Amino acid sequence: MAQDPAAKDALILVLNSGSSSLKFGIYRRGVSDEEPVLTGSAEGIGRNNGTLSIRSSDGTALVEKGRIHESQSDALTALAAAIQEHIHAAPVAVGHRVVHGGPRLLTHQLITPQVLDQLRAAVHFAPLHIPQALAIITEAQAIFSSAAHYACFDDAFHRTMPEVASHLPIPQGYFDAGIRRYGFHGLSYESLVRRLGSRLPERAIFAHLGNGASLCALRNGRSIDTTMGLTPTGGIPMGTRSGDLDPGVFLYLMRNGKLDADELEDLLNHQSGLYALSAGESDVEALEERAVRKDPLAVLALDVFATSIRKAIGAYVALLGGIDLLVFTGGIGEHSEHIRSAATAGLEVLGLTADKIQAVPTEEEKQIAFHCRALMRQPT
Repeated sequence: MAQDPAAKDALILVLNSGSSSLKFGIYRRGVSDEEPVLTGSAEGIGRNNGTLSIRSSDGTALVEKGRIHESQSDALTALAAAIQEHIHAAPVAVGHRVVHGGPRLLTHQLITPQVLDQLRAAVHFAPLHIPQALAIITEAQAIFSSAAHYACFDDAFHRTMPEVASHLPIPQGYFDAGIRRYGFHGLSYESLVRRLGSRLPERAIFAHLGNGASLCALRNGRSIDTTMGLTPTGGIPMGTRSGDLDPGVFLYLMRNGKLDADELEDLLNHQSGLYALSAGESDVEALEERAVRKDPLAVLALDVFATSIRKAIGAYVALLGGIDLLVFTGGIGEHSEHIRSAATAGLEVLGLTADKIQAVPTEEEKQIAFHCRALMRQPT
């Protein structure tokens, strides 16, 4: 018999994988919300400075190792061993953050063979993200074979966007084939909506600023527009991603630079953004330190980043017909006062006053656990 998802000891494992990292958490249902039993991350996967960190609910370090994880699979195996040692119980469900569901996977759902087939068919929509998600799902299903596995899609939150926001100005046949604005960071935005609850006003703008960065305009807690598009490469400039570019740039690079699709993909995702503007640095904290020393390239990179955020905020204030709340989240949004200040400078003219600006931590992993618990209760 399946375990009651509301039972106190019904544990949910959440896996949030990145290109070189794996964030995770084990959650138990508390009185009113999901409560972490342990959290942690494997960072620098595949690099010599790889680390594994696992903490208990009170912040006590259970595992702190400097070691090399050759792959996401190695990191997941180490996590499974830590769960067995420190919790002595297996999770009843595993929630996977999947960045892109393609045009057919529209809602958070149980992972079935059919869902995996649909994900494989959608690889061309996110060739950097979907194969990685498929690999970690396959490995987790083997390690946690008795658990139900759920896919929580980062683009699902933006399904409420009207067609005027999602429909790209290209021939209809491409839209019918799934070429549209999807938007991402949806699990982060969902977590903010749920956390703010009744305190969320009608007109809000959320800015998730990290190595990947986007903004979202919300009316009554629903996404009506967002800066990212078909893929997480679009929108504002990011750590190593270009953001939106004139399509003529791609034509030039193909014709004159002789770049093929794979080379373009690498350039736009790994060699652009702040990294390109600053000649080799994508970390905002490091750029801020360089800017204090009057490094002109660091100053330029930060100015471009902040200005692009400010332009997006201004556009969304116009779209919403005013603003009641601006929330910054993500590592940069939460911790960089410099970026928050620069991104909102001069926007008082649009009615954005200091009392309408907040920095709120994102809770993506908790949000995934919340979705999994709800999905487990649904009749099959």
